[in-house]
Amino acid sequence: MPGMSSFRHLAIDEPAPGVLRCTMSNPPTHTLVAAEVTELATFVAGVEARPDVRVVLFTGGGEGVFIRHYEVGELAAASERRQTEDAPPAAERALHPLHQLTLAMQRARFVTIAAMNGNAAGGGLEFALGCDFRLLTDGEARIGLPETGVGIIPGAGGTVRFARLLGVAKALDLILHGTLLTPSEAHRLGLVHALLPAATFAESAVDYARQLAERAPIALAAAKAAIYRGAEGGLEAGLRSEQALFERCMGSRDAAVAMRSVLNGESWAWEGR
Repeated sequence: MPGMSSFRHLAIDEPAPGVLRCTMSNPPTHTLVAAEVTELATFVAGVEARPDVRVVLFTGGGEGVFIRHYEVGELAAASERRQTEDAPPAAERALHPLHQLTLAMQRARFVTIAAMNGNAAGGGLEFALGCDFRLLTDGEARIGLPETGVGIIPGAGGTVRFARLLGVAKALDLILHGTLLTPSEAHRLGLVHALLPAATFAESAVDYARQLAERAPIALAAAKAAIYRGAEGGLEAGLRSEQALFERCMGSRDAAVAMRSVLNGESWAWEGR
């Protein structure tokens, strides 16, 4: 897959076995731009060809900034073009590349973690919402979806994912008011899975990822798929999907060896097959 030198906005390293860390950087603003979304999509697609990678950890390269927000200059230019150009109805257009990216991350076999080392608003938080896990530095960071303050709405999944995570009433409250949340507020609401100390944030995030990477890879991928599919469809469809994924796990050597080893009081190692 592409190495560190292949990307302008991304630096890739492997801080633990089975874990890739993608550090996103767009100085001096550390906003998200279209070119960076394209790079992220290329990176995510490339990870699919790496069966040894079980967890991808995304973090920010700016001091106290994960992704500040989507680049307002790009949005303003697009809005100005709309004043003079006729655009086809939204229903006839393909999903925006950022939508396509977060859907690809959700459907990926590997686990994704947003290690938010600082502020994340608008499109920056929406990218994090597209990850399976969200970690946040405990301190002065603020996260939220303030788009209504500039005449638009969250446009990269924020309205949908906020409502699914928090419920309709709370999503309305936070998005219509454009509220920026403290780390403790975000954790209490369930927007982030863990608050990590600022002084050891990078190391703690890698340790969080490493613990996941050490678990059964086939089972992790199957559980992730079952949960998302079950949440999106009806009960019976979800049960059928879970059943098929359970059978896949049961047919793996990992499961056969692990269960027999537990019965025999023996140790074992995951083989990913």
